[in-house]
Amino acid sequence: MLEYARWKYVVILLVLVLSTLYALPNIYPQDPSVQVTANRGSTVDATTKARVEGVLKKIGVAPKAVEISKDGNLLVRLRDPNVQIKAADAVREAMGTDYVVALNLASTVPAWLQKIGARPMLLGLDLQGGVHFLMQVDQQAALAKRFEATAEDVRVLLRENGVAYTSVERRPDNSIIATLASNADPAKARDLIAKQLPTLQPLDSALPNQVAVRIPQAELDKVASEAIEQNVSTLRNRINELGVAEPIIQRQGTDRVVVQLPGVQDTAQAKRILGATATLEFRGVHEGSIEDARNGNVPPDARLFTARGSKGGPSYPVLLKKRVIVSGEQLVGAQATRSPDDGSPAVSITLNGPGGQRMFDYSSENVGKGLAVVYIERIPEVKVVDGKDVRSTRVKEEVISVANIREPLGKNFQTSGLDSPKDASDLALLLRAGALAAPMEFVDERTVGPSLGAENVERGLTAVLYSFGFALVFFLVYYRMFGIITSVALLINLLMVIAVMSILGATLTLPGLAGIALTVGMSVDANVLINERIREELRLGMPPLGAIKEGYERAAGTIADANITAILAGIALFAFGTGAVKGFAVSLIVGILTSMYTAVSVSRGIATLIYGHRRKLKSIAV
Repeated sequence: MLEYARWKYVVILLVLVLSTLYALPNIYPQDPSVQVTANRGSTVDATTKARVEGVLKKIGVAPKAVEISKDGNLLVRLRDPNVQIKAADAVREAMGTDYVVALNLASTVPAWLQKIGARPMLLGLDLQGGVHFLMQVDQQAALAKRFEATAEDVRVLLRENGVAYTSVERRPDNSIIATLASNADPAKARDLIAKQLPTLQPLDSALPNQVAVRIPQAELDKVASEAIEQNVSTLRNRINELGVAEPIIQRQGTDRVVVQLPGVQDTAQAKRILGATATLEFRGVHEGSIEDARNGNVPPDARLFTARGSKGGPSYPVLLKKRVIVSGEQLVGAQATRSPDDGSPAVSITLNGPGGQRMFDYSSENVGKGLAVVYIERIPEVKVVDGKDVRSTRVKEEVISVANIREPLGKNFQTSGLDSPKDASDLALLLRAGALAAPMEFVDERTVGPSLGAENVERGLTAVLYSFGFALVFFLVYYRMFGIITSVALLINLLMVIAVMSILGATLTLPGLAGIALTVGMSVDANVLINERIREELRLGMPPLGAIKEGYERAAGTIADANITAILAGIALFAFGTGAVKGFAVSLIVGILTSMYTAVSVSRGIATLIYGHRRKLKSIAV
């Protein structure tokens, strides 16, 4: 007797319904769009919307819709992808640096599908959608940062060893000059630097009370090269935080980095996070006179900053010490949270060992004195000079918090004073992902042409359909009724592959399509094993119902053995491959697992429905 448990039919029906639901979003096309996101201090409101609509009307672009989304961004939906870049350029020029304007692909999936978590597969850059960024690293800024760090090391070394000095500063020839007090011993200073900072090259001093050193050129070259590598690593961490599937981050030449984000929905968010070099610095409050500093009499060991007013109030000047207690490089963790004092947005910060020790040492010595948190952001700008684009970077430094040190601080503490929970979340992401070693600016932004993407999609889908069509014709001719059963199982297999990859948020690329086509062939192979096993049992004289039962049971083990090796190969490709190779591995692994289920379980259930009720079956079409 040919039997199949009822609960297995329930499972098949449930799998079929869920696969249909989660594969359904892939039939809804995406709208080419332009997204406008506010930078710090700016807002997106009805005035912004009217301003953008006016810009589009001026250039003759009729949008499909202009709407403010739930997350506070302005989304301009367009009918024609060919005008997307034109519209983005015009809006970007009109909005200036107060807003981030980026290309986007807006979803048209119905809300009821989105509520159950159904979403379409993202298409890679070789198919459709996604953004290509070319970013340039400001290596001079990395070198300046190293010179400042070295100068600070010299200051700390002299101060901790009782060598009085009046100034330690960098000169135009890239040397660092320490000017000592009249009662200080220059020989002692030179010996200290030679022992504690042996990488620095001593130089002849112009004055007897000066000590001059220089960072070797080989060390500077290493700093410039490592700045690129650190930025690539940091960008990769930030993109991982954004959840982008299969990104490509590659170094190009001596000072550029290529970033490709396939299938990204919120490219404005990606652009803001990638380009930002936001970090924090903790400085002590100087006890000098604010009025004297505003009149130009700033003490040599202090700097004048602007502090953000509380609760939207006016900003005010604050005098801080030049010495940085802790900077973003010492941060190992950051989480957005709320201040326990007033519930305002805050960031909970965790420092590494050296940073925690420096914070503890300073705060222990300065209980009752002020401690300020400086927010530093480098904003890329493009200005038109004599008809040419001139790129520059504007540094924005703002004190976001000034508070008295109530007790010694350690590795864990909070900083508050942020405008909104979103600002706290963005700042925590940047700090958690790591600081860029040097500022970066976008020198190119583009998308794959829609015609190329459409052609690749069409060819890839055609390849899959032809592979399925050839298998269908072969099975119908060669296996007759069991050919129909196998074809239905293949259709369900394809549906399951699409649904699972959509649930996983996989990015579909041309190699991914190749993997799907390959799994169709492997599913065919599994069904051939089953059908041939049934034929063999019939040739041995077994009754038709018994032959069907034995064919499925005996072929199942062989199918599992054959596919496990292929799954292991797919796992190896995913573990050690990058980019497109991982895309191929994902589609291969998913396709193999679903083909095993449909070949062994689904096709058997269909065969049982057709032949199971026939108690005296004399023959079968196989």
